[in-house]
Amino acid sequence: MMDDFAAVIMAGGGGTRLWPLSRRRRPKQSLCLLGDRTLFQIAVDRLLPIMSPEQILVVTVAEQAELLQPQAPMVPADNFLLEPAPRGTASVIGLAAIVLRRQNPEFVMANLTADHYIAHVDNFQKLLLAAYELAGQGELVTLGITPRYPDTGYGYIHRGEPHGQFHGYQAYRVEAFKEKPALATAEVYVTSGEYVWNSGMFVWKASRILEEIERQMPALFMGLMEIEAALGTPEERRILEDVWHDLESETIDFGVMEGAKRVTVIPADDLGWWDVGGWNRLFELMEPDEDGNLLVAPKTLALDMHRTLIYQDPEIKGERLIATLGVDDLIIIDTGDALLVCRREQAEELRQLVQELTNAGLDHYL
Repeated sequence: MMDDFAAVIMAGGGGTRLWPLSRRRRPKQSLCLLGDRTLFQIAVDRLLPIMSPEQILVVTVAEQAELLQPQAPMVPADNFLLEPAPRGTASVIGLAAIVLRRQNPEFVMANLTADHYIAHVDNFQKLLLAAYELAGQGELVTLGITPRYPDTGYGYIHRGEPHGQFHGYQAYRVEAFKEKPALATAEVYVTSGEYVWNSGMFVWKASRILEEIERQMPALFMGLMEIEAALGTPEERRILEDVWHDLESETIDFGVMEGAKRVTVIPADDLGWWDVGGWNRLFELMEPDEDGNLLVAPKTLALDMHRTLIYQDPEIKGERLIATLGVDDLIIIDTGDALLVCRREQAEELRQLVQELTNAGLDHYL
């Protein structure tokens, strides 16, 4: 194990595209969607062979920390960094960076999320070691996923000239980051062979990413410096909360990476990687039946149904039959107090529905 390598698991998201199963009191990272381990536990499990629990930081909000800490008791409680409110991944990564830099200016940090599925964990660990070596040279390293098809739900990275091999992985200079494209544009990207999916996984020195934040997001950097000066003092929490609420909410991709210098991508086509961001992703992670259906419910009767997901919350008490007749391409989610029915093609738009619940005064369903 490398003493100057740490992992930062970002686990504060609400998971609105997995509503109504994912709620404020039970966000998606605390759910057992893919077996008997939660998404958060799976994220921790795949790190332990290459680093100790003490090298894992978790950034989340206080109420979610209460759920997650018992799920990973080996990770020290002090390693759970509590953000006072959601302010985007740029602030989250900056907070973790000042904590790590204070311990060791040479710390390399792998920035990961708690909602990824990775089938080939051994390959993932090798990829992290390759990225660690490259980040030690001062590069900002992003892990790209070789596209399987022109998906419009992911951002893309345009790779440039080769930049050497590390632990058997070929690295490339990054030409540009591209936002989630329209289908026609995504088709061009995939056909060209020059683009990879943006996985949202990054590896860099804590000091190096803080340099980029200072250059591109000076207001955030000033706030982080005020927080850093208070770390370990009785005023730490008060100053963190005061500063945090004035920070602009921004992603690391848009706020930093699009304009960053010395950015390198390592493409990975052997991870079996998926972002478990919405209900449609389950069709990639589970084996549908002969009609293309996923039936994740104890009691169903499906007649003339195709390419449809039926999911029932395992915490529902009692056994309720879900019956369908003559329907195709639907998402049906039953949580006992809420029932979602939507077209699969609109599953990525669930955020709009969640916002309407707020507008209608139905926050108790969130």
